[in-house]
Amino acid sequence: MRPFIAAVTLGFTLALAACDRPPHPAKNDAAQTTPAPKAKPGTAEGSKSAAKLSAEQKKFLTIITVGEAKDDETLSLPGRVSFRPQAQSAIGAPVAGRVVAQLARAGEIVKAGTPLLVIESADAASMRAAADQAAIRLTAAEQSFRRHTEMVAKGVGLESELQEADARLKDARAENNRARYALSMIGGGNGARVTVNAPTAGVVLVIKAAVGATVVPGGDPLLELGDPSQLQIIAQVTESDLRRIAVGQQADIEIPALSTQGKAIVDSISPRVDAESRRAPVYLNPLKRIDNMQPGMLAQIVLHVRRESSVSVPAAAVLIRNGKERIVYVENFDGTFEARPVKTGTTSDGNVVILEGIRTGERIVTQGALLLDTQAELLL
Repeated sequence: MRPFIAAVTLGFTLALAACDRPPHPAKNDAAQTTPAPKAKPGTAEGSKSAAKLSAEQKKFLTIITVGEAKDDETLSLPGRVSFRPQAQSAIGAPVAGRVVAQLARAGEIVKAGTPLLVIESADAASMRAAADQAAIRLTAAEQSFRRHTEMVAKGVGLESELQEADARLKDARAENNRARYALSMIGGGNGARVTVNAPTAGVVLVIKAAVGATVVPGGDPLLELGDPSQLQIIAQVTESDLRRIAVGQQADIEIPALSTQGKAIVDSISPRVDAESRRAPVYLNPLKRIDNMQPGMLAQIVLHVRRESSVSVPAAAVLIRNGKERIVYVENFDGTFEARPVKTGTTSDGNVVILEGIRTGERIVTQGALLLDTQAELLL
C-alpha cells in the first residue's frame, strides 16, 4: 500500500513542475503561422482577397491609373474591290444555234448596243419567216375589212360579212404582235443570223463562248460585262465585330496597288457569316472616284466604329486563370492588391477593352502582375 501511495505522490509532483515551467519558444514564427484560406478565383471572396507587398517588391511593378478612352475607335480590315451587283451583266444566248463570229475582245470598253457576237440559228430563220407571214396576213385582213366596210356603207354588203372580216383582222393583229415580240427577244440580224448586242455600256470582263461553240437559251453565259464606274469595296469583318458596325459609318480606304487613299461609307452588311472564316462581308461605297481602280484589287480598310466601353487598358494588365477567367490586379487605398475578375472586349494596338469589372480612376498593375499571381497566364 505504501509503495502505491508513494508512486502517486511522485507523479503529481512532476505534473506541477511541468505546469510551472515557461513555454518552449517557437523556432520560426513565420513557419508556424497558418495562412488564411485562399478563396476560389472568380468568387466574391476571391475578389475581396488582397495581397500586400513591401516597398522593395513594388519596385518591380508598373501601376497606372485607368483613364477615359478616346472618343473614337477603329478596326483595320482586309478587303477587295468589286463591282456593285447592278453594275455586272451576264449575257446569255437568245436562241439556239452556233457562234459564227466574235466581234469584241475581253477588256474592251463598249457602248450600249455594240455588237458582241453573231449566232447562226435555224430557229431564228423560222421565227423571221413566221413574222413575215404574219405581216402579210395582217395586211390582207386590213384590206378585207376596209372593203367590207365600204360595201356596207354603200348598201351592197352584208353586216355578217363585215363582222367576220373584223374578227379575222383582230386575229391577224394578235398573231403579228406575237411574232414581232419574239423577234425583239432574239435581237438584230437577218435570216438565220442573230447579232448579240451589249445591253449596257461597260467593259467586257470575259468571253466564254468561242467561235464554233453550240449555245442554247438558259445555258452558260456567253460573256460578262461590267460598268467600271460602279465599283465598291468589300471588307471582311469578324462575327464578334459585326455588332459594332452600322450602315452610314465612315471608313478610310487604301488601294496598295495604286498607292492611293480615299474615303468610303458603309452601304450594306451581309446577314450571312462564312462558316469557315467566321467573317461576313460589309459593303462600302467610295465617296469619290478613284482613278485606275479595278475589280479584284486588294484594299485595306480602317473603319470608324462604335466603342464597346469607355475603359481600355494595356493587354499585359489582363491575366488568365484556369484558361478562361480574366483578372486584373487593382491597387487598393491601403496599398494592397486585389485580383478583380473582368469581362473583356476586343483587343487592338496592344490595348484591350474592359466591358465590366474596372472603372476609370482605379489604379491597376500593367507590368509584373505575374509576381502577384504565379498561377495565371498573360492574355497576350
